[in-house]
Amino acid sequence: MSDGVRHWGDGPREVLMLHCSLAQGSAWKGVASRLPGGLHLTAPDIVGHGDGPDHDPSRDLHDQCFGAVLPHLPAGPLDAIGHSFGATLALRLAIEMPDRVRSLTLIEPVLFAAARGAPSFETQLAIQLALEEAVAQGNNAAATRGFLDQWGTGGDFDDQPEAQRAYMVDRIDLIAASRPALFGDSAGLVPRLGQVTAPTLLVSGENCQPVITDILDRMQVAIPDTTRSGIPGAGHMAPITHPEPVAAAIAAHLQSS
Repeated sequence: MSDGVRHWGDGPREVLMLHCSLAQGSAWKGVASRLPGGLHLTAPDIVGHGDGPDHDPSRDLHDQCFGAVLPHLPAGPLDAIGHSFGATLALRLAIEMPDRVRSLTLIEPVLFAAARGAPSFETQLAIQLALEEAVAQGNNAAATRGFLDQWGTGGDFDDQPEAQRAYMVDRIDLIAASRPALFGDSAGLVPRLGQVTAPTLLVSGENCQPVITDILDRMQVAIPDTTRSGIPGAGHMAPITHPEPVAAAIAAHLQSS
């Protein structure tokens, strides 16, 4: 792999998989290995991650990430799967390219703007502003630790390999840069949720953050054709910690789409 993209399978059905922040395309390996045959899975590294394009701070983060995903689209229809920040990119694909997206799977999408008006939105915004302040003061390790306490796999930051800690600390500024997209909805996704025509699977971990429940509640009402699936015992990082039930939910959705 030298071009910032992973592939699994050689089947005729094209599937695009978009990873969460502070990860890379290889994060889908556990899920990919448990999906049925007949698929060709493509998982690019998004902007600022792995071997993906460098982040340009002068540009809107979501616009830049979305633009960088487009060259990885197959020529024909695709199934779009996204986790966390990657789920917001998959959602944008389904809204802006409805003729290309056969089905949509959103795993714990962090489009916080969809929860605006709920107490969880204000709570999450306060957490975001504290993270941005820590980054502004150069306390990237502290900001990363706080972020992972809420959105990580549940393990202790200090127990992770040094290279993994450094990888995440070096990219925590991307979380700080995400507020216009995730809280301000710079891409205008929330008002266009009703334009999603693809059958949509909404996935959350049993132990998800309250804001995820509020986001998915909004999406379930607004998106015309939705199915909801919970992953027992999982938190935000279900594709990493619980790949088997996540893959089973995706496989069932693909089969019915």
